[in-house]
Amino acid sequence: MSDFSINEMLYMQRTLQEKYKDKWEGISPEVGKNKLLWMISEVGEVIDIVKKHGSEASNVGNPEREHLIEELADVLMFYNDVLLCYGITAEELKEIYTNKFQKNMKRW
Repeated sequence: MSDFSINEMLYMQRTLQEKYKDKWEGISPEVGKNKLLWMISEVGEVIDIVKKHGSEASNVGNPEREHLIEELADVLMFYNDVLLCYGITAEELKEIYTNKFQKNMKRW
């Protein structure tokens, strides 16, 4: 299986947003905050799984693993919505992420 790129995720989110444009609030800088709040709520669902089932929830063969991954996918979906809201490209993210990584490598 090949890597799952940010560009692929962004394309999928644009497709979802287009399909549900009459039902969802859309994508714009004005709704970016709402998307961030939804993302945080999904992070809370991930935390609940780990809280209830411990680190074993991530073990291969554990029935909770699929649920954990599904909730992490929800986090990524809202994360990609945030990128779309603010017009952040995969290329910009890679550049800034790489710069931040390099800073952190020298930090301590």
